[in-house]
Amino acid sequence: MTDTLFPAPQAPQIAVTGDSATYPIRRIFCVGRNYEAHAAEMGNTVDREAPWYFTKSAHAFCPTGATVPYPPGTENFHYEMELVVALAARVFKADLAEAAAAVFGYAAGLDMTRRDLQQVGKDNRRPWDLGKDVENGAVIAPLTRAETVGEIGAQRIRLGVNGAVRQDARLADMVWSVPEIVAHLSHYYHLGPGDLIMTGTPAGVGPVVAGDRIEGQIDGLAPVTHTLGAAE
Repeated sequence: MTDTLFPAPQAPQIAVTGDSATYPIRRIFCVGRNYEAHAAEMGNTVDREAPWYFTKSAHAFCPTGATVPYPPGTENFHYEMELVVALAARVFKADLAEAAAAVFGYAAGLDMTRRDLQQVGKDNRRPWDLGKDVENGAVIAPLTRAETVGEIGAQRIRLGVNGAVRQDARLADMVWSVPEIVAHLSHYYHLGPGDLIMTGTPAGVGPVVAGDRIEGQIDGLAPVTHTLGAAE
């Protein structure tokens, strides 16, 4: 075996509801502006020609229930509640049926965002990495297998901060459905097991500060919780 200069990090693992085995994360893709009302509150319109994406490092993953420091470099840190899709089969240039069949399961997740740094990127036509690829910025609850969840659409997706509701919508409000997203993305990547897709957030995003507790829920899935501690 080849020696490495430092210990190679293991792939982050997500728990699976009702299973002792875990789901190792390979990549995290994120869909932008997939709820019309959220796009409008951010001063944008949705692109109905095709979905579009940004990415987070797999090591941005943070398990639900953690307390983490308020991140450096921002004064406007936002929550975004999302449905997370986990794939279990290789899929490339897929049709909708193949895309749907590749889904392993779903989870409730938070796309935590340094909004001020994201805006700097937008204003200067630069990448969003500093705003979106945040340490502990992909908070994900345990996965629930797709066959247990059933058809995606009628489920409520909601989020509260310190007990006050901030986001409340239906998954049917997504502009692009799960099969449409997976099929489209598969024309640009060889997707497969370990790939996650965060499918966008409804309206109602906003800032959180040190001491805040976030709790997100999607009907039929394990809830996601996250607490911000003091900045380091």
